[in-house]
Amino acid sequence: MESRIKILSDNRQAGHNYHLLERYEAGLALTGTEVKAAKDGKIQLKDSFAEVAGNEAWLLNAHISQYSHGNRENHEPTRRRKLLLHREEIDKLLGKTREKGLTLVPTKMYLKNGRIKLEFAVAKGKKLHDKRESERRREMEAEARAAIGRHRS
Repeated sequence: MESRIKILSDNRQAGHNYHLLERYEAGLALTGTEVKAAKDGKIQLKDSFAEVAGNEAWLLNAHISQYSHGNRENHEPTRRRKLLLHREEIDKLLGKTREKGLTLVPTKMYLKNGRIKLEFAVAKGKKLHDKRESERRREMEAEARAAIGRHRS
């Protein structure tokens, strides 16, 4: 059986600001209006992060806009949301985040078989010179692809 994935939000800035080491997939505990707003793509992961606190994993600072047809039962856009992970995954993440300089950064939110999932990565912050090096490498690859394209035609 093939799983269908529809990306709802992508945090492209994560790869620019962090070295992404290990990726994980987690479910999210969301309210009804959050699910509807998320399916409409009204999600911003740019400044969000995850943490392990009290033997539970949480997504913080992720902005899911209020649902347009929600009434007074609408959700708060930047509330803490629980990540649904197995106990051993949470314990492993707790150990990794206690290491120096490692954090949990959401990379994308997507719909998988009708369920909203969050992909996040254990990440280490990039220094300014690392960002410049990544940018330089990307530019060189783009130039090489363009040269190959010109050569073929």
